[in-house]
Amino acid sequence: MENHIRKNRRIIVGISGASGVILGYEMLKALREQDSTEIHLIVTEGAKRSLSLESKMTVNSLFSLADAVYHETEMEAPVASGSFHTDGMIVIPCSMKTLSAIATGYDSNLLVRAAGVCLKENRRIVLVPRETPLSRVHLRNMEAAASDGCIIIPPMLTFYNNAGTLQKQMEHIIGKILPHFGMQSQRFVPWTGKPNIM
Repeated sequence: MENHIRKNRRIIVGISGASGVILGYEMLKALREQDSTEIHLIVTEGAKRSLSLESKMTVNSLFSLADAVYHETEMEAPVASGSFHTDGMIVIPCSMKTLSAIATGYDSNLLVRAAGVCLKENRRIVLVPRETPLSRVHLRNMEAAASDGCIIIPPMLTFYNNAGTLQKQMEHIIGKILPHFGMQSQRFVPWTGKPNIM
């Protein structure tokens, strides 16, 4: 499933098997709304299982939002090479297994290989880890990934903008990710300072 027309921006989205695959779906929707953005999608088998357990959506709901879709075993895919230019990668949600593999350079599947390519080519990569509580091992892996250049954006709850629904909470997280790739979300509510109380 590929569209070879090069758009102005090319983003890889990796969806791993952590709980919260719906975050990946919302990320894809937000990217699809952006002008001239080409989306290359990798969905792991674990992600497919999580999706079936957590939602009534099918994996085709994810595939339909991408310009190119790859299986995690397709190590010959374009995104596995640094000579295939991209503007970076978003791993959402990022399982602790995937985080560990990225942090240690263990290219066990195409998702991790694509992330490793982004690191070696000094391209932007955002990880959205979904786990709680965090063990010392998890924290060490996050520190290692961050030291190598990954941006860690956990899907933390927001309160200042009165995001009282799950949808609004997810929109907030997506709105925190997009600016790292030069994009904005119209649904993101930024902090503008303490209101004046008369």
